[in-house]
Amino acid sequence: MKILQDMVRDHSVLNAPFVQEMMDATYDMWRFGWDERNGGNISLLLEEEEVLAYLDPDRVIRTIGLEFPVQELSNRYFIVTGSGKYFKNVRKYPEDCLGIIRVSEEGKSVELLWGLAGDGRPTSELASHFMSHIARLNADSKHRVIMHTHATNLIAMTFTHALDEVSFTKTLWKMCTECVVVFPEGVAILPWMVPGTDLIGKQTAAKMEEHKLVVWPHHGILGAGSSIDDAFGLIETAEKAAQIYMLVCSHKGGIQQTITDGELIELAKAFDVRPPDRFFHLKQKALS
Repeated sequence: MKILQDMVRDHSVLNAPFVQEMMDATYDMWRFGWDERNGGNISLLLEEEEVLAYLDPDRVIRTIGLEFPVQELSNRYFIVTGSGKYFKNVRKYPEDCLGIIRVSEEGKSVELLWGLAGDGRPTSELASHFMSHIARLNADSKHRVIMHTHATNLIAMTFTHALDEVSFTKTLWKMCTECVVVFPEGVAILPWMVPGTDLIGKQTAAKMEEHKLVVWPHHGILGAGSSIDDAFGLIETAEKAAQIYMLVCSHKGGIQQTITDGELIELAKAFDVRPPDRFFHLKQKALS
């Protein structure tokens, strides 16, 4: 009887809101052209009670070692995309493309509780995800999601725009009125480096201490949020601004006018957000 109950319980995982959200988000990211082939990855931090409604935590399928200790996430649960999995296939084969994992007590491995069929493994960017989760949780207790995607226009912009955080951020802010409101802390930028390494994970996490968007030049962007919708909407907003920038730059006359610094400050005041001083070279009291 218990075996039958466990089978029914495990099958119901497919109906869990967090699985449905992952299925929808990955499909939309592929549909937007952001995640070709097996590009992109998502990890969503789950509360224990969410998982217990669908899975027996004592039924560990297998243990997967980590090359980096993350004791800060000990006993925390995540649903993650799998390494080498195509986002367009997540809806069709969720048990193959997704996995529910728990970080071990000592933080040196993860325990697979569901999904990643066969010998599937979590995303190869797990180092970046876990380190960024730790950084964002220290900054925001409501943090839940790290999302990496190959947003087309943001990548294109890294080939045509100076890779300076202040100028890059202000260009995005000036392309679309809502941008300074949606990401007032600005966009962080790393130098190009090989993905999937501890180094890029550590440097991304360091940026995530103060930012929710980190650009990897000529590669993509990582966004953080309190929900999948939050992280997706954050990236979507920055990508829309980058698209506008690329469109106007290709126009024969180039950019003729933008939102001014003064207007950005007015927006910040109106929506009660406080961009860092470095973006305007003025004291924070000027925004008061």
